[in-house]
Amino acid sequence: MDKLRRVLNGREDNEELGLTSQVLDATSLSYSTRVKWFVICFAAGILCSILGSALLFVPNGIKLFAVFYTLGNIAALCSTCFLMGPLKQLKRMFEPTRLIATIVMLLCLILTLCSVFWWEKRGLAIIFCILQFLAMTWYSISYIPFARDAVMKCFTTCLS
Repeated sequence: MDKLRRVLNGREDNEELGLTSQVLDATSLSYSTRVKWFVICFAAGILCSILGSALLFVPNGIKLFAVFYTLGNIAALCSTCFLMGPLKQLKRMFEPTRLIATIVMLLCLILTLCSVFWWEKRGLAIIFCILQFLAMTWYSISYIPFARDAVMKCFTTCLS
């Protein structure tokens, strides 16, 4: 369990804590608090996405769908900030292995709301929500070692 904590905090086994690290550790959230808030924020994100999907079938519910679905994805994305911290999350989001997925995901979040509120194109909003889902999935599996390779190999095997 300690190894998992060190990995999530960004510390390595042989690294000694300096004064700055000790101060930051003393003022940061405890591990159990981080996990609790991660679960709460992630569950809120899932709840918002499900609520948004249910609101899709309400007359003129496309705007509520887009807002709740986008807020759900943002909450799910922000939930990982509790595990590794916001700065480390941002650094990892824009690493070369995740850069394209991050940019596509953020663009789809923005374009979903633009298509509903400014352009008023319902079909486009649904397309952007689907792209949000795909980009968020691709971004999420980038944290699992060799998961992207396995997914790509599975799809190439199925398609050939």
